[in-house]
Amino acid sequence: MFLAIFYVSVCKKFLRARRNTTMGWRIWKKKSEGEGQPKAKLEKLPRPKEIPRLVGQYLVVQLRKDPDWVWKLKAVVRKRPENKSSYNVRVFEDYQARLKKVEVKDFNSFDGHPDLILYEGWFDKASNKVQIEEKSVPAPRAA
Repeated sequence: MFLAIFYVSVCKKFLRARRNTTMGWRIWKKKSEGEGQPKAKLEKLPRPKEIPRLVGQYLVVQLRKDPDWVWKLKAVVRKRPENKSSYNVRVFEDYQARLKKVEVKDFNSFDGHPDLILYEGWFDKASNKVQIEEKSVPAPRAA
């Protein structure tokens, strides 16, 4: 019993001594206002995916593109600052990007390769509005 009490008192003294050191491991204390604030948070953009339904429908119905070709295209999106339900979109052909050995990671990947963008514009999920303009569209290739 004495040994257990002695062990507890030694541990308490050790922990008190550790708190007084300047190791910087004080996770239980709040940081001051200017200290520890995250730097400018970069927006994490999604990877390329299938084209959004609204964009695909617009290309097939309004622009009268071949549906088999349209639904094989890929798109990258980025939220628009004006509205939470609206997105900027860039549509591209994955095959062409691989031919030119361009790795498409997100929306900003096309800043250095604008020739790969087939269609660019925006769409709004809430109001079902789409505005797309043709950039450079190759003729659909035979299978």
